Amino acid sequence: MRLMQLVYASRPFGFDELTLTDILLVARRLNKRDAITGSLICREDLYLQMLEGPRAAVTDTYARISRDARHTEVVVLWAGDTTDRLFGDWEMRDDRAQSWMWTREEVSRGAVAEASAQEIRDVFVRLAREPYEQPRYDLKF
Repeated sequence: MRLMQLVYASRPFGFDELTLTDILLVARRLNKRDAITGSLICREDLYLQMLEGPRAAVTDTYARISRDARHTEVVVLWAGDTTDRLFGDWEMRDDRAQSWMWTREEVSRGAVAEASAQEIRDVFVRLAREPYEQPRYDLKF
């Protein structure tokens, strides 16, 4: 089956633990309904997310996210077709920013926006291969 992967970045607006909890709960419920999987890397200065699934579902989900007031400066960094999911077991994996990812200073200087599409995708390829750490929140719906 042909699938789409899309990676976007945004800046959180009003980031706090309650906001993140809400984002994850809603994303997992809707993604399960729409056959979307993926991973969300988040911290106070950055949301970086990969969505994967049927093209129409992924583009509809991205459109909804881009209108969400909790995100500012939403931009697609990479999109492409694939036959395999990187996060097939996750409606939305909650990942901490890893030490090998960009620092806050690098993000503020534009490193994410300046990264190549391949570098952006490689972040998620590497993340999918690493052992999963216990999520910040063990959210079930």
